[in-house]
Amino acid sequence: MEKNEILARYDRDLRQNAVPDGPGARVERVGEVVRQLADAHGWNGVLWTGLDEAGADAAIQEQIAAFTALGHDFEWKLYSHDRPADLGDRLTAAGFRAEPAETLMIGEIDRLDLDARLPEGVRLVEVVDEAGVDLFIEMHETAFGTDGTLMRLRLLDQLAADPDAMVAVVALAGTETVSAARMELVPGTPFAGLWGGGTAEAWRGRGLYRALVAHRARIAAARGYRYLQVDASPMSRPILERLGFLPLSITTPYLYEIKGS
Repeated sequence: MEKNEILARYDRDLRQNAVPDGPGARVERVGEVVRQLADAHGWNGVLWTGLDEAGADAAIQEQIAAFTALGHDFEWKLYSHDRPADLGDRLTAAGFRAEPAETLMIGEIDRLDLDARLPEGVRLVEVVDEAGVDLFIEMHETAFGTDGTLMRLRLLDQLAADPDAMVAVVALAGTETVSAARMELVPGTPFAGLWGGGTAEAWRGRGLYRALVAHRARIAAARGYRYLQVDASPMSRPILERLGFLPLSITTPYLYEIKGS
């Protein structure tokens, strides 16, 4: 897999030609900016830009105005290969707040090491209803220490509108939820995205993360997808590299909060 080629395809398929990631969302291109506009509990943000130094600041102000008019906080998803090179500094100067950076990693499924097993006594249950979503969110909040209210609403919307576009699973040891992860299958592209991957602290280091990656990879391959994409945390990156994923770029979420929202 040639890194530059696959990164260019990722940019084209998932950023420049992005499709809405859920019901109630729309993607639009205005000049050299591709953005998603969604309802109050959907994802609002900038997906791709083709900016230069001369037009970057004006484009930033245009996005602030557009999302402010809707009353939505939003995210500018910046990649280290985006231009101009100082776009992150320009976003900060315009009032955005940088969140922790992650590594964009992509793996060709046929070349990944998927020889992973669940720990003894653990089983996987697919999320297909509201009760499953509640288990998933409980694990997410436990693993990451964040409020899962908006994610819960998004998952319920996705299940109702297009259940085949998402796979979410929870790992159970008896009745205890010990891990959870999801995958988004992007129609019309060779890419499936891996998200979540949270594990209870007492169960970390026992192969659950690897097993959940392998489980989702097999599902993606069976549905005709070629690549898996992950925004990897510093903790996940070395595991994914051992499985055969390649680091292609660094992605940083820049958040803009509407005053008074």
